[in-house]
Amino acid sequence: MKGDRVEIVVDTGDGTQAYEMAATRAGRRVEVSTGRGIVEVSEATRTGTTVRTARFMASRVVALVEHPVDTTGAD
Repeated sequence: MKGDRVEIVVDTGDGTQAYEMAATRAGRRVEVSTGRGIVEVSEATRTGTTVRTARFMASRVVALVEHPVDTTGAD
């Protein structure tokens, strides 16, 4: 859903680096998958087509925080 975002903090050896992946348009979502030592964060369309992807070594990921959009409807 537009507004969903994932924040990734990675150990760079000299400190940490923060990255953010967000769903940029209506109908897109952010997906997180882990496998074989890789953390993959992707922005996908409604049909499942991947728009963009970020890959990180799992051993270097310090934190991965998902921030869903607020859907309570409070204006």
